[in-house]
Amino acid sequence: MDSPELILRYLSSERFLYAAWMTLAISLCSLAGGMAAGLVVALLQEARLAALRWVAILYLWLFRGTPVLFQLIFVFNVLPGFGIVLSGFGCAVLALSLNEGAYMAEIMRSGIRAVGFGQRQAARALGMRESQVMRWVVLPQAMRIIVPPIGNQFIGMLKLSALVSVIAVEELLLVANQAAAANFRYLEALSAAGIYYLGLTTIFMALQALLESALRRRGRKPQGTFLQRFLGATAEAGRVR
Repeated sequence: MDSPELILRYLSSERFLYAAWMTLAISLCSLAGGMAAGLVVALLQEARLAALRWVAILYLWLFRGTPVLFQLIFVFNVLPGFGIVLSGFGCAVLALSLNEGAYMAEIMRSGIRAVGFGQRQAARALGMRESQVMRWVVLPQAMRIIVPPIGNQFIGMLKLSALVSVIAVEELLLVANQAAAANFRYLEALSAAGIYYLGLTTIFMALQALLESALRRRGRKPQGTFLQRFLGATAEAGRVR
């Protein structure tokens, strides 16, 4: 069988389609988990209690200081010893989410700190509690700032998901290796997997470009809710005085 024909056969096979879907599902779930963990850690870094800030520092030190592969193998092999038994998919999502959270935290924190301190002061002056200031004033504006970096993180996560093949999750790389091992046609099997990776990353790069374009167009108009614009004007007036 010629190489182009075999590549097309791999591309249309149910096993490769399932592997592509599994890769996408792992990436999306891990990114969502990483965003949630990153937001919590970013808020802990902004907490007034030193103990909470130290918890965030410990988390960042642990998950940024160890390899992702180590974390995957640790979750898969060690957690069952403590009675926590997860599927391969669950182990992959948990490990990648925790790792991604350490990097998302820095993105989230930069977005939170980009919101002017004067707006927070103005919100407090209006009687808003600290949690309300964060929920209604800071986070809505911070999200617009962190959306583009999150798009880049997703593309990185899509490629990082190839590591979960070491814990026998049927994603693209594992399926390609198994297919090639049956007939030693590594070029064709890996080419098919590479085409799927390129197709998925291209789609999300295009979606990211569209989203960033929409955000730029929105940036030319008054941004935020009436309350946010009012607080911004109040803070600006306070600085002028």
